Amino acid sequence: MENIILVGMPACGKSTVGVVLAKTMNKGFVDTDISIQQREGHTLQEIIDIHGNDYFHQVEQSVLLDFDGEDCVVATGGSAIYFADAMEKFKEQGKVVYIRVSLKTILRRLNNIKTRGVTLGKGQTIEDLYEERTPLYENRSDIIIDAEGLSIEEIVEEIIRQTGGEEKSDRCK
Repeated sequence: MENIILVGMPACGKSTVGVVLAKTMNKGFVDTDISIQQREGHTLQEIIDIHGNDYFHQVEQSVLLDFDGEDCVVATGGSAIYFADAMEKFKEQGKVVYIRVSLKTILRRLNNIKTRGVTLGKGQTIEDLYEERTPLYENRSDIIIDAEGLSIEEIVEEIIRQTGGEEKSDRCK
């Protein structure tokens, strides 16, 4: 059974959509940000504050590469797209789905940037991050969902439609 791997900018709705999608399709659900926090014993922001972006990315890449579930919905962190080897592994295990929303929507939703655990370089803005990541999301995804203005349920329906239906299972490691 295939996984569905959700990618996209912070605040695009990966975790929220992922939970509803997993319930709707009777799949397991994994949020790699939570996996990172459990492995490190700190919030994402604490990891970044204590160890820096490079360390955070090493841990994130390790968590992504260690994932070995099947028939799961996987909500990845926004920076997962940087790791080509992890993205290739995910593509072998299922469909990579980019939840695309506008920069304006991201900026409106992202009101907790200082505590959310977003890896920004010195002087880098969310706008810079959006411009940098958008081509990666588009190129490394199997499916792009234009989620602007859609409800969670509409996004879930579109993902199910584009991934080929509702497969049922209870396996997710």
